[in-house]
Amino acid sequence: MTTPSHALTVDAGSRDLRAADHLIQRLAAELALPEDVFGCTHLVRGDRPRVAVSFAFRSGAERDAVRDRLTARGYGVAPGVPDDTGRAVRYPGAAALTGTLTVAELLARSAITRVTVLGAPGAPDPGTPVVTADHVRPQWQRGDLVLTAQPASGGTLVPFEVPDPTPCCADH
Repeated sequence: MTTPSHALTVDAGSRDLRAADHLIQRLAAELALPEDVFGCTHLVRGDRPRVAVSFAFRSGAERDAVRDRLTARGYGVAPGVPDDTGRAVRYPGAAALTGTLTVAELLARSAITRVTVLGAPGAPDPGTPVVTADHVRPQWQRGDLVLTAQPASGGTLVPFEVPDPTPCCADH
């Protein structure tokens, strides 16, 4: 992540990514967090698997103010992030990633630094269209915010993670 020293984690016991996504968006709205605050999900394994959320701020003072407000609301808050591979739900430019954009537009409008395509060597052509479905969830990889995409019809790409995945074995 970009600034783990200015980050905090909230473990509200979310059982899935959708609930954690909603928690990030709700807390960001309630606390009126600026757009440049990163909100990520982190899978917590062990005896009680769950999804924790983290927020990364520009400064320690901003982090501390939010920590105090979350604690006053009864949330358990820990310093830092659970791991360095968080899945970004909220990040600079995320709101601008709607509809169909080229790879170059996606990179220019957001904090995403790289796009990779499953099964393809190298980076995609900057002019390749990406159909976002208004759901773009990049992940931190070695300090870069990377969107993993997959080929789709008509020479387009789509983010690997879809907004409403079909549960495994849904037809059984």
